[in-house]
Parts: sequence; structure tokens; C-alpha cells
Amino acid sequence: MPVFSCGGMRYQESWVRGTPVTPSVQQNLEATIDRALSLGIDHIETARGYGTSEAQLGPALARHPRAAFKLQTKIRPNDSSKTFEAQLEESFAQLGVSYLDLFSFHGINTPKCLERVLRPGGCYEVIDRLRKEGRIRHVGFSTHAPTRLIVEAIETGAFDYVNLHYYFIFQDNRPALLAARQQDMGVFLISPNDKGGRLYTAPPKLRALCAPLSPVVFNDLWCLAQPEVHTLSLGPAKPEHLDEPLQTLPYLEKGRAEAVLAPIVECLARAYRQAVGADFAERWQVGLPDFSQVPGRINVRRILWLYNLVRAYDLLDFAQERYAAMDPDDPWVPGAHAVGFRDDDMRAALPDSPFRDQIPPLLRAAHDTLFDPNVEGGP
Repeated sequence: MPVFSCGGMRYQESWVRGTPVTPSVQQNLEATIDRALSLGIDHIETARGYGTSEAQLGPALARHPRAAFKLQTKIRPNDSSKTFEAQLEESFAQLGVSYLDLFSFHGINTPKCLERVLRPGGCYEVIDRLRKEGRIRHVGFSTHAPTRLIVEAIETGAFDYVNLHYYFIFQDNRPALLAARQQDMGVFLISPNDKGGRLYTAPPKLRALCAPLSPVVFNDLWCLAQPEVHTLSLGPAKPEHLDEPLQTLPYLEKGRAEAVLAPIVECLARAYRQAVGADFAERWQVGLPDFSQVPGRINVRRILWLYNLVRAYDLLDFAQERYAAMDPDDPWVPGAHAVGFRDDDMRAALPDSPFRDQIPPLLRAAHDTLFDPNVEGGP
């Protein structure tokens, strides 16, 4: 596997499968694939859920020898293994390939999703059969789940690799990385330059804090410096989006990463402490319950995390987009907005938080900052 992969969720025509593809969009996708392969980025990754991505990749990849690329797609687990298998066969047909180098169960975000995969007669049996037939070579899963569920899935021993979130601004999944290492699994970070803060449009404050590196190069280098991490998905929307991350590569030489990262990490940590307060920076997550245990199913942890990023690094566009995407019934970006709660009820729900008295007004301030009715939540 290359240290960078070419993710397929930003260059497609539409998020709606079956949408007609315009020639210019297809040409851009093909140019992006050509550029990636010319750079040695030979892992191409997509998903059934990425709208027209699979259908567009089929003809784009047909222009190259099959041995020139490693292909991965992802499909959500289904209650019906027959429906799941039919969807998988459709992906094979759209991609125009006889085998997949990697297959991911897309979005093992809840215990129910994991059960759909692993139960007798479930989706895993379909994939295992196709692996034995040589049509699938490696099996993994992608996830937006709480860390405890990711670790549970990893420790089943059923998977070769995991696609998860882990970036400088979000390190909650560290236990999952360590669990994956114990299982000798590959670790693939999802969209580090997008879900890691929309770093390709980073604000001036963050750019100054990351100097002499750009925020993209800093985050990519920080991620790859973790010994458990193997591959980062770049998710380019056009060929030139591959260029900036390549500036990371010289720093991967032995000893260079630590020397350049250490002062930037300290600068970022200092800015965080100054923005939110030293004690709050150190302990704000202590004692916060799962959002399902909070009045109105308000995701206190996620909201405070986003608000802290705005206060410390001016990541307003990123935080507003992530806030807009939140929904208490959405396992991908779970939890309700910070509205409609009584302070007494909120404090009562946070008995183990050292900041239980400060959190209600902080949530109101966070909502005032993060909510913009004109902002749409991204996938």
C-alpha cells in the first residue's frame, strides 16, 4: 500500500447513483486518476454510497492495466445478505473488474451494523465466499462509531484492515489504533485533510501556527508519524489537489518528522490552552456521557470539541459544516444541537464532569457560533 491513496468522494458527478455524467466531469476524474497513478498513488478507493463514483471509475480504470492499481470499494451491511450480494455484484459490474484488492463493510457505526456483518448467514459469509473464490483479496471495515465499538470490531479478528478517523485535531480513536496493531491490521485514515479540519482551506491563524509547514503537510506528516498508521486518503477533487500532500514525503525520512513536528505541536497546544484555558484544555472530556444519556440527546462531547477548535484555531467553516451534519438519529454524525435544554437538567446529566456548571452556558455560546441556517452538513 502507498502512504497516500486516491479517495473517490470528491471528484464524482453526483451523490445520486444513476445521474448522467457530463464529459468535463469525467475528464477531470480521469485526469485525477492518471495523475495519481503517475505519482505512484496506486490505491484507488471508492464506495457504492458515493453516488456516481463507481460508474465513473469503471471507464477511467479500464484505460490502465489491472495490475497498475489496487482497487477498494465499500458497501453498507444489509439485513438481507442476498440484497447485500446483489449490491456487491452491481459494484463489480460498474467498476468493470473481476476482483477487488480490498473490500470494506461501509459504516460499521452501531452494534446492529456489526451484527449484520458477523451473524450466521450475515454479510461476512458472502465476502468470505468471494474471497475464497479469489474475487476479493482483503476484507476490512470503515467506521464512524464510538471508539469502544471500533475496538470491539477489531478484536473479533475478522478483518484485515480498518478505515477510521484519527487526526491531530481528533485523537479519541487512539485505543482503536493500538488494538489494530495488536491484530496486525492495516490502518487507513479517512479524509485527513477534510475531516481533519478542511485543511485545504485552512484559516490564516492555523496556517501561522503550523509554519513552516502548511496545515495539510503538518497533519499528513503527524498522521504518518504514528507507527500504527499506514495510509491516508487524499480525496482529491481535481489533479492538483494531489500536489500539496506530496510535500510531506521528504520529512518521512528517519528522524526528520519528529524534529519538524515537535515545535509545531507545542505551538498548537499553547494556542489551545490560551484559547480555552489550561485546565479546560486538559480535562474538558472528563466525565462526559454518551449523547444518548443527555437531555435532548445533545452531543455535548462533539459540540464542545467543535467549539474549542473554533476558539483555538479559527476552524469555523469546518465546525459549522460538521455541526450542520449532526442528527441524533444519524450514526455517521450523531447527536442533537445544543438547543432546548434547561441548565439544571444538563448539570444533572453531567455529575462526573469537573466543568458541569460551565458547560450549559458554553453549549449556548457554541450553538450561537456553530449554527448557520445557510450551511449544509457535508457527508
